[in-house]
Amino acid sequence: MMPPDGLDQLREKDAILLGAVGYPGVPDHVSLWGLLIPIRRGFRQYVNLRPIRVFEGVDNPLRGAAAHEVEFVVVRENVEGEYSEIGGRLNRGTPEEIAVQEAVFTRAGVTRVLDFAFDLAARRGGVLTSATKSNGIVHTMPFWDELVAERATVHPQVSWDQEHIDALAAKFVLDPARFDVVVASNLFGDILSDLAAAVAGSIGIAPAANLNPERTHPSMFEPVHGSAPDIAGRGIANPLGAVWSAAMMLDHLGHPAAAKDVTDAIAAVLAKTDVRTPDLGGTATTAEFTDKLLELL
Repeated sequence: MMPPDGLDQLREKDAILLGAVGYPGVPDHVSLWGLLIPIRRGFRQYVNLRPIRVFEGVDNPLRGAAAHEVEFVVVRENVEGEYSEIGGRLNRGTPEEIAVQEAVFTRAGVTRVLDFAFDLAARRGGVLTSATKSNGIVHTMPFWDELVAERATVHPQVSWDQEHIDALAAKFVLDPARFDVVVASNLFGDILSDLAAAVAGSIGIAPAANLNPERTHPSMFEPVHGSAPDIAGRGIANPLGAVWSAAMMLDHLGHPAAAKDVTDAIAAVLAKTDVRTPDLGGTATTAEFTDKLLELL
């Protein structure tokens, strides 16, 4: 999945812009653990940032999700939590087979992603929601909740609450406009951000940033969607997830005005034209959609 010196090739770069990864016949866990996770963990990209926005001109499945009203961000812990490497399988192929997967939550790991989320909320609307499941997961989630309450005292300008993940998923659908910054563990953040992208109309639009906030290593920017092998070679993929990810990269590299130009062009092509790729209900090719975007940019 990656050359033996892959991390060394990337180490001194300013940033990484990653295309979608995956190929039929290659198990997902091979592509994930052979490329994405080594980059995220090797470069301490412990914040996964996924903005969600309902754009004018995009049909979405919710009556109550109006453009200019739904615009929030999911902050996902990105290097530990439920996606640990600790565990294994015993007695494979026998009636006694057992699989054990250990979740890992550290004070340092949880605290740093919470501080990032609270700081982000302070710069935005001043509201944070924490995803939990402490009524069912009796060790790691109460620990998470305790640290949320602890870090909240350091950020008194932010109002916050917590929601159990099942109820939170329902509220993403029933009332998405109520959210501003949502912070979650690795697994919960992964699921919530894909759900939120669907709420916004298409996972083909959704971007993501894997951030090393201290900037001691390069950060990585990638669309949320996969490689879509079912439409490979047809030239109809939606480019917006990759384009918006590139805008997030520009912002990270100190060019916020350029980033805004790109996201404004995304908004304009959706609001002012009928050019759409098939996932958005249109017939445009990737190239035609991109040409229109560049024209408006």
